[in-house]
Amino acid sequence: MAAVLGVSALYHDAAAALVVDGRVAAAMQEERFSRQKNDPGLPLRAARACLARAGLGPGDLDAVVFYENPYAKLGRVLRWQLRSFPRSFRQFPKALGAQLGSKLWALDRLAEGLGVERARVTFGEHHRSHAASAFFTSPFDDAAVLTVDGVGEEATTAIWRGRGRSLEPLARLDFPHSIGLFYGALTAYLGFEVNEGEYKVMGLAAFGEPSFGAEFEKILRVGGDGSFELEPSYFAYDEDSEVGFSPALERLLGPRRPYGRPWALEGDAGGGRDAGDRRYADVAASLQAATERALLALAREARRRTGSDALCLAGGVALNAVANARLLREAGFARLFVHPAAGDAGGALGAAVEVALGLGDPRPAPLASASLGLEPDLGETRALALELGLEPRRADDPSALAAELVARGRVVAFCAGRFEWGPRALGQRSLLALPEDPAVRERLNRVVKRREPFRPFAPAALEGEARALFEGAPNDMTPFMTAVCRVRDEARPRLGAVTHVDGTARVQTVTEASSPELFGVLGALARAGAPPVVLNTSLNGPGEPICASGPDALAFFLAHPVDDLLVGDLHFARGRA
Repeated sequence: MAAVLGVSALYHDAAAALVVDGRVAAAMQEERFSRQKNDPGLPLRAARACLARAGLGPGDLDAVVFYENPYAKLGRVLRWQLRSFPRSFRQFPKALGAQLGSKLWALDRLAEGLGVERARVTFGEHHRSHAASAFFTSPFDDAAVLTVDGVGEEATTAIWRGRGRSLEPLARLDFPHSIGLFYGALTAYLGFEVNEGEYKVMGLAAFGEPSFGAEFEKILRVGGDGSFELEPSYFAYDEDSEVGFSPALERLLGPRRPYGRPWALEGDAGGGRDAGDRRYADVAASLQAATERALLALAREARRRTGSDALCLAGGVALNAVANARLLREAGFARLFVHPAAGDAGGALGAAVEVALGLGDPRPAPLASASLGLEPDLGETRALALELGLEPRRADDPSALAAELVARGRVVAFCAGRFEWGPRALGQRSLLALPEDPAVRERLNRVVKRREPFRPFAPAALEGEARALFEGAPNDMTPFMTAVCRVRDEARPRLGAVTHVDGTARVQTVTEASSPELFGVLGALARAGAPPVVLNTSLNGPGEPICASGPDALAFFLAHPVDDLLVGDLHFARGRA
């Protein structure tokens, strides 16, 4: 039996994950400790927190594994830059410097930073780490596995066959042909930040029509065997890594949208309409349609090659909840599982599981919950509150109190249990509110979260009640909020704050095992005769990571106009509670 620490870092969303004797003991992103969103740095704080949570020290580790091969990545970057010269002459020093600097020496820095012998530090392969994160934590013994992201060492896309304790590679596509980079470049074109704004594009797409289909067929060509190609003239990876698209893309689609300009879309609460923004919404809808077309072809090819009835997804593109729902409907699979931390963070866990299996450990149990972080320190939180002149009340039953406050129309910041693994708040670090009134959505978007008015919010419902509210729920993705479902017509009047303009919602189904604290809130609502469903969004402000600690949640409460904060059994109220 072994203890293996997996690490992903030095691109974006650094993380550490610990597997002990075949059990996923802890998994945490560095951003939750540094408070820098998508922190790419070496995740030493997250690693130490994982070890502390398991009661281990660095000397107890049998192996530390980095999620990709830094030497192979250097080779790909160097070959591409030289092949593209002289166009790449501005990018060359930056790209090469990044690889020869911190990234090439990642293994040595890990050994030194953690205090472990260098001989115990090794590396995996980027897409294999993604595949392992999805398959080995899934409920399936036999599955097709699809990994789709920007780029790893060379690969951008891969099809695998997972059986028992093994992963067999079947096919792959390499850089520069990449759905992740394609979506990222168009994200920048639409005025959002790459590696951060892609989910905004997904929400925006519902406000448009895919009227640029012919143009996108020129950009992304999909083959009958699931393969695809990007037309290189529309991209600028060798010249501009910040936006990734060339002037030719603007000639095809029109001028890019300026970064940070307020949005005005017909049908949102802004009251205004801008013809240019309608065009950008149509571009977003066309981008989403093209992405779904490519993913559907890949999934059908994976089904053809494996014959499996189950599909596992990982890689940053697997966080596209709209595409995931379509794959489940149309790709020919009966079941679909998406790792909750499907992006680079999840590679840390996949790498750790792969090495642990190689050391003879059993395969982990299926991932029932994403609660893999740390609990809030109530003593620390109370002490800080008193220093700030705040006197919390004690709640005998925090979940029941949260349900009572939500039922009265209050917006509750809820911090309880171990914080979540991945980008979704699943009831441990959440803002909770009633799901009925669209005015609640507007208040949260404009006043509390201060984000674009077209952004939707998610409903969380007891698993046993979800089928009556949402078509296709529950399924293997809904516990982790990685797919959308259509809201049933008869339920829409009760779910106005969580139903997107296209009639869908990114549903979370809740059980006692998946999210015990939120299960308690929903159960208390049901006992009071109210529908066991709430609006659930992440406990963070604009540009901030989701809160991790009690002091983080307290800082949020002081800076944002929510009505109540519950940290464990500590209750802070604004106004008359």
